[in-house]
Amino acid sequence: MKRLNYLLNSLAAVALTVLFSQCTGKADNQAATSAPAAGELSGMKIAFVEVDTLLAKYNFSVDLNEAMVKKSENVRLQLNQRARDLDKQKQEFQTKYQNNAYLSQERVEQEYTRIGKLEQDLQTLANKLQSELMSENEKNSLQLRDSINAFLKEYNKTKGYSLIISNTGFDNLLYADPVYNITKEIVDGLNARYSTPAKK
Repeated sequence: MKRLNYLLNSLAAVALTVLFSQCTGKADNQAATSAPAAGELSGMKIAFVEVDTLLAKYNFSVDLNEAMVKKSENVRLQLNQRARDLDKQKQEFQTKYQNNAYLSQERVEQEYTRIGKLEQDLQTLANKLQSELMSENEKNSLQLRDSINAFLKEYNKTKGYSLIISNTGFDNLLYADPVYNITKEIVDGLNARYSTPAKK
């Protein structure tokens, strides 16, 4: 994304330089030295890809997303079960304490400490599992980006685009003629070379 912004800013700077040199009334031969840059800009072959559509229709992205949803759900279920068990033990402790079921204050403190440790362990487990999910999500994002970039590099050997812009809603592109939209072509190409792993 930063590279794209840098490239767009560079192109804008070149265009402004050409415009400025023409407006300052320089001689025709001086303006002619800037003309190739303007020609390069007008001769650029540009296309865009709708990222939301790409991610929704690229099978690798769909598979990664489904796997993450399953793992997140498993983590949520595991943590909820532990939390329910802990709540049950807290309630039992509270009931016994109110009914004077403990033989000594020392025994009350031991049980209170034990439950406090279970609470800390649950929080530690939650943090660990959340961290693992975030780490795996980052790894998946990198794999997905690498997969798309590798395909685009190969794809562009025959297409010869100067610039392929990503578009998410109105984030990068306010308007573009649909003729420059190559999303379907990219999705079809990505899916053709991706083989979905066998379901377990």
